[in-house]
Amino acid sequence: MQPNYRRCISCRKIAAKQEFWRIVRLYDSQVVVLDQGMGRSAYLCPQAACLKQAERKDRLGKALKVPIPKAIYAQLWQRLQEQPRNGVLQRNE
Repeated sequence: MQPNYRRCISCRKIAAKQEFWRIVRLYDSQVVVLDQGMGRSAYLCPQAACLKQAERKDRLGKALKVPIPKAIYAQLWQRLQEQPRNGVLQRNE
């Protein structure tokens, strides 16, 4: 069975949805969360360039049609820092 494909809202890359971060505006409460729940979703590559552009141009807010709290961007930047590269965790220098 073929995987479900999605598009990054920043760089427009198409790939399997497992390769992206999922940001969701929950259906019932209009709250924005990461990776869970039902509602309007946007997908973002787990790369600094995509996250920076999405934050600068408010791509998440436009895709989800709600203002994005700074806490969501902080969580995404934290994930990026904790993400292993080539099997090794990178330290902040």
